[in-house]
Amino acid sequence: MEQLKQIQSIQNPFIKKLVQLKEKSRDRKKTRKFIIEGKRELSLAIKSGYDIETILFYPELFSTTEAKSLSQNGIAIIEISFEVFQKLAHRDTTEGVLAVAKTKEHSINNLSFISKNPLILVAEAPEKPGNIGALLRTADAANLDAVIIANPKTDLYNPNIIRSSVGCIFTNQIATGTTSEIIQFLKSNNISIYCAALQASVNYHTQNYTKPSAIVVGTEATGLSQEWRDASNQNIIIPMQGEIDSMNVSVAAGILIFEAKRQRDFK
Repeated sequence: MEQLKQIQSIQNPFIKKLVQLKEKSRDRKKTRKFIIEGKRELSLAIKSGYDIETILFYPELFSTTEAKSLSQNGIAIIEISFEVFQKLAHRDTTEGVLAVAKTKEHSINNLSFISKNPLILVAEAPEKPGNIGALLRTADAANLDAVIIANPKTDLYNPNIIRSSVGCIFTNQIATGTTSEIIQFLKSNNISIYCAALQASVNYHTQNYTKPSAIVVGTEATGLSQEWRDASNQNIIIPMQGEIDSMNVSVAAGILIFEAKRQRDFK
């Protein structure tokens, strides 16, 4: 039986490189690699066609048999010590398995749709990884055709995004680009733009989202840029009935997306 490679020390040069990959966006962009943590997340990445290079596992939490079952031809499997696992793991509680994978290309120019009637979520300049992860979870729940991030401020493969999205970064079709590029893409594909904005807006439920549509949300602090508001077919608003005038961006996106889904279901 073939002996699995083992790494026991956090001083191992390979482990030091993985720590940098985990902690530094610059390293992820330079190497075009990132760390996946957790069995569900790894399974979703494999299912979605991500190129997995290495699987690392701590045998007290994740068995050799499980590690080999996730492996495919050419994927290295490494057994690691608890000390190494703790150094690489981003979460306090996890299942004892990590992987090194190659990032994907997310250019708006590569975006295509299977559906002739796509429903898309666009988020302009989201910064908080938790919000981005929540948006991706909502998009997965609604089975959207794509999530587009305009003027991204955060590395998509930030461990906090992977964690907060519970792996939905792998299940969604994601594209990025500048606001101008994305507006041009939407208009050239005859996709109506509905911007969540206070200015010149109507109640969200009064609009018809049964044709190709993009729902666009901005940050809670500044909202959407003027460029988006000018490009919008119609600005929409969720009526607020309490003391505050805004809600979490992922909550707002969920309300708007599922209204569009409701209309399409009853079309």
